[in-house]
Amino acid sequence: MDETRPPALPDLACWLKALSDPTRLAIFERLMQGVQCNCEIGESLGLPMNLISHHLRVLRQVGLVNGQRDPVDARWIYYSINLDALARLQRELCAFFDPKRVQARQPTCGPRVACER
Repeated sequence: MDETRPPALPDLACWLKALSDPTRLAIFERLMQGVQCNCEIGESLGLPMNLISHHLRVLRQVGLVNGQRDPVDARWIYYSINLDALARLQRELCAFFDPKRVQARQPTCGPRVACER
């Protein structure tokens, strides 16, 4: 892998936007502990199920979370971290924050440049 490759900015922005909400970040952290239903998450965070469902929907839409319906009672959905998306998020964050990407550069406009001409 090229150490200084540019990150996939649209995907990274989408994921970071989803995780920028403190409740969604707490839900994501909770799911790092394993598969859970929304009632377990709601109980652990002290939040109503409808609010948890809303935030889980956002996390699912950006692909960070998987949902699996119970085969016996389809009203129940079990949520888990999408491991492929998590690995990609980690790679993209590392690529974005790679210090090797920082380049020395001088501005080409502004008062300093005008004085030098």
